[in-house]
Amino acid sequence: MSIDVTVLRVFTDSLGRFGNPLGVVDSSAVPPGERQRIAAELGYSETVFVENPASGSCTAHAHIFTPETELPFAGHPAVGVAWWLRNLGTPVHTLQLPAGIAQIRYPDPETAAVVARSEWAPEFAIHDLGSAFEVESASPADYPDDIAHYLWAWVDAERGRLRSRMFAANLGVAEDEATGSAAVRMTDYLNRDLTIIQGRGSRIDTTWNPEGWVTVTGRVVFDQARQLN
Repeated sequence: MSIDVTVLRVFTDSLGRFGNPLGVVDSSAVPPGERQRIAAELGYSETVFVENPASGSCTAHAHIFTPETELPFAGHPAVGVAWWLRNLGTPVHTLQLPAGIAQIRYPDPETAAVVARSEWAPEFAIHDLGSAFEVESASPADYPDDIAHYLWAWVDAERGRLRSRMFAANLGVAEDEATGSAAVRMTDYLNRDLTIIQGRGSRIDTTWNPEGWVTVTGRVVFDQARQLN
């Protein structure tokens, strides 16, 4: 039996360019024991398996897998799923993930937002570099693969704008194009709202809350439909 996969790009720029590819699969089509294999075969930094909200419910359930492992939370799958559900005509107020219940917001037709806690994000090493040029010139080969590495530098500190890259070989991802969970953790780390330009040019906007919640917002576009046997 073939499995339908919707591929989105999450955290694009204002023109719909760049963004992190995301595989979206109806969880009813794949037994739990097969999800890791499917995620590895698709090869995206994350694939999300979604249980659509029941009739009359405003909550969806989701499980997120990298090519190597399941994650309790990840930002670009959560934002992408929220957008996808609205695009299907079933917008939700909350998304139940293994890490907890994330609130969902819809700022405009092109974007979706997720409210999450920074401790939900996977562990990673933070590298404060001196300039955007140093971030852009870095090589994944220079960083050990036993933990994920987040490289960043201010572009405009006054306006909260920074440049970043994420190397996550330990999760089966040599370089992640746009990492929402890292954006959540960085926002809490710096205690301020941020605009993050990551990877080739993806954009992530965040809002800090001193009570430990971070809103991560991004633009999402449909990329392609795939089928796996």
